[in-house]
Amino acid sequence: MDPRRFKKEGLKHLDRVIELCAQEGIYTIIDLHAAAGGQNVDWHSDTGIHKALFWEHRDFQERTILLWEWLAEHYRGNPWVAGYNPLNEPTDSHGGKRLVAFYQEVEKRIRAVDGKHVLFLEYGFPNPPEEYKGTVEQKDKLKKSYERKIQYMREINGPIWNGEFGPVYASSDAPDAERINASRYQALSDQLTMYDDPRAKASWSIWLWKDIGFQGMVFVDKETAYMKLMEPFLKKKRVSDSYGSLVEDTTEPTDRSWCGQQELVVDAWGVDETPVRDLFQPLIDWTNHAVPSLKNKYPSTWNEKRYLRRVVREILIAEALCDEYAEYFRDKSMDELDALAMSFHYDKCVQRTELNDILTAHRGD
Repeated sequence: MDPRRFKKEGLKHLDRVIELCAQEGIYTIIDLHAAAGGQNVDWHSDTGIHKALFWEHRDFQERTILLWEWLAEHYRGNPWVAGYNPLNEPTDSHGGKRLVAFYQEVEKRIRAVDGKHVLFLEYGFPNPPEEYKGTVEQKDKLKKSYERKIQYMREINGPIWNGEFGPVYASSDAPDAERINASRYQALSDQLTMYDDPRAKASWSIWLWKDIGFQGMVFVDKETAYMKLMEPFLKKKRVSDSYGSLVEDTTEPTDRSWCGQQELVVDAWGVDETPVRDLFQPLIDWTNHAVPSLKNKYPSTWNEKRYLRRVVREILIAEALCDEYAEYFRDKSMDELDALAMSFHYDKCVQRTELNDILTAHRGD
């Protein structure tokens, strides 16, 4: 309730991570993932309404700049902080004009406090097509998209860094997983080859290091305490066992013919939408017919299918599962919690060998 007063103790976890990385000789980049009001239209910037209000209200922008002045003051003497990323994945529906204006102002205000740390300004990078086969046409499309995105960096002779990218891989038990993943490894390899070109060289950091099997360089073994505990919950995110299992509802439908096992498909990544396609398609068709102007909604890369998927499955239903997830940890002793946390220790993880071989081949000098 006091948005312009900053508490130093609020940085204790960030300070701890930076120090842990420094002990291993790893530099950190501080990234603002969720600015006041939301700098993009998606849930990961905490907007919740698919509208980036950060660009609509000066107060949100000023609060963000004040935050960066405070962060710059705190970290200006830290040599293990490589730099600052003022906004993660900004989306400005005015063609980037407001984004550039914000960057100009935040740069000036940060530089008045800290003149040494690097600033990382985001604009985006190309995505390979879903079904990538490495054809001449596909490679050419990737290259043209990349050239368009780096035009500004070339004009100012600035460095290029892709700090968050990488395919989402199909799980080993998914249908046709081997073919799907081979396609995605090929897309990654071709993308890194493009970054290796000395005429348009880009530095990069793959996303991400560790997870439970979607795209990490290493992932948690299925035989660990955490994965065994979470097995029913992970299944439930895909399939619900019966009607009414998500939230309590005293109003029962008169027709219960659809009850029983229901496909939830609530994950945003690495999911097969086939089980719910027939359920959602009539709603998509109805939306197209009833509100055709939705096709013009910003950003153009989203469509009504993605909005419906995001709102209904990945937010509404997924949020209903949060308390259920927390219940798995109720009454656990500290020793039990430690054992669950140790499931993520490097020694308990499995390497994604194909991915790591590709990264090693393109790691540079």
